[in-house]
Amino acid sequence: MTSKKPKAEDKVVPLQIVKPGRLDKFKSKKKPSIGGLETAPTVLGILRVGDTNDFIRLHPNEDEYWSDELCFVSVPIIGEKRDQLHLIDEEIAVRYLPNKKIKRFRLALACKPYDVFFLCQVPSVNLDNTWNDTALKACKKAKTHWVQVSSRAAENIEGYKTDNAVDVDAFPDPKWLSQSLEYLIELSFQGAIIETDDHPGLRRVIGMKQTMS
Repeated sequence: MTSKKPKAEDKVVPLQIVKPGRLDKFKSKKKPSIGGLETAPTVLGILRVGDTNDFIRLHPNEDEYWSDELCFVSVPIIGEKRDQLHLIDEEIAVRYLPNKKIKRFRLALACKPYDVFFLCQVPSVNLDNTWNDTALKACKKAKTHWVQVSSRAAENIEGYKTDNAVDVDAFPDPKWLSQSLEYLIELSFQGAIIETDDHPGLRRVIGMKQTMS
């Protein structure tokens, strides 16, 4: 079956919260408790383990709070210095993008001290690369220890250095969010999920004119 290619005259779909079917069926039914013991999560940042600049922990339950390998693409945004990471359907990614533009990694629920939560990029490809290998080892260690991860580039050494907190009880244990990982990913990528051929983010990356409605 031949997929319909985007046409320049097509109207651009405004950015909005897009809910892919593969995430909908896993969507968390849990709600914050009436007593206010847990606040509803806001959009979580997405960080590489070496960019956290603090001690971190990753959720110890890989089955529930570490995703499978997902596909991403960075999209330039007008007025922003940094590209915005978009989640993209793999079939669409392969159809339109060169391999070097497709990013593949897992996401894990993580936090800094005192429950500052974020989604951590966990390497899943090219694990023979020293940077990816040492980052993955740091992520694994962070399941049980407070660790701080830093680049060794200043030492002219490839890879990351992982340091444990001096005291194992330096910080309280995380009070992990109860919402499902799928829900947290969907929330954090609202407006940045490419699952159709006419998504404005895809148009920007492949150099197709943005038609104004």
